[in-house]
Amino acid sequence: MLPRCVLVERPTEYADLLARHGTRQAAWFFLEQRGLEPGEVERRHLAHAETRAAVLAAVPLEWRTASITRAELDRFLFAPDDVVVVLGQDGLVANVAKYLAGQPVIGLNPDPDGAGGVLVRHPPRAAGDLLADVVAQRAAIERRTMAEALLDDGQRLLALNEVFVGHASHQSARYTLTARGRSERQSSSGVIVTTGTGATGWAASISRERPEPVALPAPADGRLAFLVREAWPSPATDTTLTQGLLVPPDALEITCELGRGGVVFGDGIESDRLELAWGQRLRVRTARETLALVT
Repeated sequence: MLPRCVLVERPTEYADLLARHGTRQAAWFFLEQRGLEPGEVERRHLAHAETRAAVLAAVPLEWRTASITRAELDRFLFAPDDVVVVLGQDGLVANVAKYLAGQPVIGLNPDPDGAGGVLVRHPPRAAGDLLADVVAQRAAIERRTMAEALLDDGQRLLALNEVFVGHASHQSARYTLTARGRSERQSSSGVIVTTGTGATGWAASISRERPEPVALPAPADGRLAFLVREAWPSPATDTTLTQGLLVPPDALEITCELGRGGVVFGDGIESDRLELAWGQRLRVRTARETLALVT
């Protein structure tokens, strides 16, 4: 069977405005009342539509195609022979990564002047050549490390950038953290476990504020790093185990001491999360899955 090209994208600002306000006139009135230029929003929408059409036109005629938005990812069934084309920013690649099982991902940047991309590094005009390279097995593939969060009841979550563990409101959370043979009871605003892909984002901001920044991992070396946010010392809690590297098969273990509000989510998507109850144990480690990024 011939491959299927699955195009993943986000709705444009224009599409979001229409969905919210119902008509073009109502959307334009909303923007004008706030001193914004409606014409620019529409121009960006039309430019995206033109780019999207060109990408789909580059798919060989005999291939099957599918097109989905980020909101549909959790309901879409990816097939083993799919070639995934992400048209958007880096965050969209992270959103789709946890739903895949090794399918190659081509990241296309529709607006290189507006936003650079590490994961969407190709211009849309290269789509045809890249698809041909993937099918001919001559495309360069980078296997980027992913993180796995596993609860003691079997629930599992994957992330390409980082896993957050803490309170849903980011207020103080209490837990016992175990890493590299040591355990410590802590109170903090949460724990980040980052991959090498996430090392240039949230984790980098936290690390830069440390007196001794942790050496963050590379995207494909299999290691993870953990960083405790704003650990608070008290008679019952300590702050001596707040960062470090996790080398497979090492895992970070967290035992929750929150009555309610404990959450685990990946890549900043708080709506797609696991609930963490008092006494539950969570293990975060390197996942067996990787992102197969076409470079």
